[in-house]
Amino acid sequence: MNLRLLQHRSGNGRRSVIAAQDSEAHFLLGVGSIRALALDAIAKGLSLAQIVAAAPKGDAVDIAAEFEAGRLIAPIDHEDAAHVQLTGTGLTHLGSAEGRDKMHREAAAAEKQTDSMRMFLEGLEGGKPAPGAVGQQPEWFYKGDGSQLVGPTDPLTMPAFARDGGEEPEIAGIYIIGPDGRPYRLGLALANEFSDHVTERHNYLWLAHSKLRQASLGPELLVGPAPEHIEGSSRILRNGEVLWEKPFLSGEGNMSHSLANLEHHHFKYDLFRRPGDVHVHFFGTATLSFADGVQTQEGDVFEIIAAPFTLPVRNPLKRAAPVEVTVKVL
Repeated sequence: MNLRLLQHRSGNGRRSVIAAQDSEAHFLLGVGSIRALALDAIAKGLSLAQIVAAAPKGDAVDIAAEFEAGRLIAPIDHEDAAHVQLTGTGLTHLGSAEGRDKMHREAAAAEKQTDSMRMFLEGLEGGKPAPGAVGQQPEWFYKGDGSQLVGPTDPLTMPAFARDGGEEPEIAGIYIIGPDGRPYRLGLALANEFSDHVTERHNYLWLAHSKLRQASLGPELLVGPAPEHIEGSSRILRNGEVLWEKPFLSGEGNMSHSLANLEHHHFKYDLFRRPGDVHVHFFGTATLSFADGVQTQEGDVFEIIAAPFTLPVRNPLKRAAPVEVTVKVL
């Protein structure tokens, strides 16, 4: 049975946490956030599953209906958005066997490998070290703080200066830093990492610029061991019709890096082990509509779903109004 935790906000703003297993779901009495629940579990030396089992149950709830009503919010947050860090890793997924073979052939034929190709191959060779060993470090990027995290059905808004707004169907690890500075993985969430692929393709050194964008999470936090294989579907709707759709794979069985290796190379920095902070770390993808020549436009809707999650992450695309930025010298 897959335990999933969801955060609910009623019409009057009252927050609750929902525990779901299989087709059943109920509110947890006296619990206002998953972060608070996690800190309670850490303080009591219990797992999230144990603290949920000990919590008194409230009313049953239809999570699909609550999702459609827009009352499910991101499955993690913080009262101060500055204490949520959005980061991620790229070049972590194997893709299809044909794609891997093609990359190897091109790498062997090339007189000089590109930096991206070299990093990908280094990940294939050293991204899954033996337990206790340190493997090859991955590509890493920063997306922003919690102000950039939007809800499962909220718009993803690209800046006025953006050259593209494209989906990235991913799995994200959700973490909290305990009072002693130890990172705790609370679980996994379905995610749309959302990037500017035109900017990134112009020059890979602009990757950092392309990643400073919003991101969204599906409403369910999957608690417990990470699945080895996750299979889902990513699609774009335009005017209510499917414009593009493609399956995607994730989970360690489809990755060149282990989650433990990605986590080590993120949390090895003291900066990312500040007690009480929340981290959302995107694990990467091998499936993009941009790679198939799709040009998104305002009003398109991104929809991503993958088992064992039962609800999608579904976000319309918007473009922000221009903002004049001037620096005043004091």
